[in-house]
Order: sequence, then C-alpha cells, then structure tokens
Amino acid sequence: MAPDPRKKTTIYDLSQLSGASPSTVSAVLNGSWRKRRIKESTAEEIQRLAEEHQYSTNRQASGLRRSRSGLIGLLLPIYDFHHFSSIAQSFELRARRRGLCPIVVSTHRDPAEERASAEHLISYSIDALFVCGAADPDGVHEVCEAAGVRHINLDLSGTRAPSVVSDNYDGGRVLTEALIDAFPADAPLTVDELMLIGGREDEATRARVRAFHDVRSTRFGRSDADAVDLTGYSARNAKLAFERHYQARGRLPRAVFINSAINFEGFLRFLTDHRGDDYSGHVIGCFDYVPFASFLSFPVIMIRQDAESMVATAFDILDRPSEAPVVHLIPPQLVPPRTALTGPLDEIHSPGDDLRDRSL
Repeated sequence: MAPDPRKKTTIYDLSQLSGASPSTVSAVLNGSWRKRRIKESTAEEIQRLAEEHQYSTNRQASGLRRSRSGLIGLLLPIYDFHHFSSIAQSFELRARRRGLCPIVVSTHRDPAEERASAEHLISYSIDALFVCGAADPDGVHEVCEAAGVRHINLDLSGTRAPSVVSDNYDGGRVLTEALIDAFPADAPLTVDELMLIGGREDEATRARVRAFHDVRSTRFGRSDADAVDLTGYSARNAKLAFERHYQARGRLPRAVFINSAINFEGFLRFLTDHRGDDYSGHVIGCFDYVPFASFLSFPVIMIRQDAESMVATAFDILDRPSEAPVVHLIPPQLVPPRTALTGPLDEIHSPGDDLRDRSL
C-alpha cells in the first residue's frame, strides 16, 4: 500500500514498500549500508523508492549529532492519569534543573503515533527521549537509533533500550496480601471472595496477575483463572465488569484488586448506580495512587508507583555511557487507607503561594 500523499514519507513507509527492515532502510539512507553488508541491489531499490516518494532526511536531526539543542522529550500514553502526570511533572522539574527544555507529547497508546511523534521530536534535534508506557517501545527505539538519539523506556520496558519500571510483581504481591490481611480472624476472606479486575495483556499486568495468583495459591491452596477479569485500561469496560460480577453474585466480591486508576474510575461509576448498597464489609485495592479514594467510606488500599524515583533513575542512566537494555525495577509503596501523600505535583506553585503558606 502506497503512503498517504498528504503525509510526509517516513522510514517505516519505505520499509513497508521495500520489504526491508526499518534499520536496513535507515542504513541505506544514512550511507552506512556497505558497512552492514547490505546488498547493493537492496540499497538501490530503497534509494529509488525514497526518491519516488520524495523522502527527505532531516539532516539537523539525524546527522552526526555534533551539537546539543538543550531539548529533551517525553512520550506519554495520556495526560489525564495521576501516575503519568506525576511522571511528567518529575520529568519537567529535573529537566529544568539541568538547564534543559522539556517537551511532553501524548500518543494515546497508538504504536504508529508513538513512532510519528518520536520522528517529529527528533526533527527538532532533541538531545534525548524518555519513552513512557509505550505500546511499542522497540518501534520507537528503531526511530531513535536511526537518528542517533539516546532514549530510555519508562513504566513499560522494551528489549532494545534501558528501561525503568515499577516492580509490578512485588507490588502485586504486597497489595494482594494486604487485601487478605485486612479481614478479621472471625470473618476471614475466602478464595472465592477475592478478584482482580482491570488491565490488559501487557508486561505490567502480567506481573501483577502472576503475583495475585501466587499469593492466592500460597494463602488458600488454589487460584482459579476466572478470578481475573482483564477489561483493558477502560473505565467503561471496568464498570461493565463490576456490574456483571454483581449480577452473578447478587453483590460484589468482598475484596477486589483493581489494576489501574482508570479501572478504579469504572468502579466509581458502578457505585453511582448502587448508592443504596452497604459496602462496610468490603475492602478494595488499587494498583495506583488515587488521592481522594483513600477517604471513601470503606477501606481502599493502594499501591503508589514511585514516579520521582523512576524519572531520577532514568536521568542517572542518561548521565552514564550507553548501556545494554537492562530493566531497572523501582519498588512501589503500599498506601494504607486514610492516607494522603505528597508528590511531584506539590511542586507546582502559583503567585502568592509563599505568602499564603506563611499565614496558615
């Protein structure tokens, strides 16, 4: 399929047209194909297609990267999510302290948009790129590698660049154990009263689900596949899942591990349709920190991912020579009910804040 003539032709378009990998296309376009022992016929075909489709390399971005622009980029899946907004705020604070100008772009978990946004940021000669929660981090890696741009994965790991992620297995284990232990000895939780709802087939969810099943098996002697309901990161789908389990049982399970703040929003939507129900005997867990949720009428135990440490570690990696695609695990924090934490968003100030603080 030919590229859309209204859009600028990319390396990925030429890869699709030629049948060669993006890295092969990049090597041909930057003149290093002979060193990589790429066939001359392949190089000639890629060069022909590049000319035919009016591909032009941004020399400022993809040359030899001799000078620094002072720009640094961050790709986010979405803005409207406490964890990602905390990452963005930590990123901006640390970038500015280093004299860098931060650029943050949302890509909506769309692999094509991730690659296109990376290419666009590189066209401005960014010095480095942080790739947060990407659906296809290795695809972004190919774009960055072709342009010689340092890049680090955050939140979800890739296989071709260093990654900094939460320790999702340990966080899932701690949260599951806390849910079970929240029930008194005279009314203990049973295996069939504990569910996990939310998340999708990504590495973070897989680690949390594995921990959930391991704890259930250890504490109850078994764990069943139907105790997990992956709804995707969708408030609407989570609400429907809660409604489905409610109708099947006539009530919610006494303990629910909710796999994301987005899924927790679906739980709140469910509650609006069941306002007269009594949830005093229930305990909810959320693998994300939702500040207001800690003060609901029933216990909500949360896992706060450490955005500040994740970003700090990523910048530390950036200060070192390029390293192998190692995954750095950052321990998350268990947040008991009725707890309000501070975080990077507290660093946002308005004119007059210092005066008001002193008057309190």
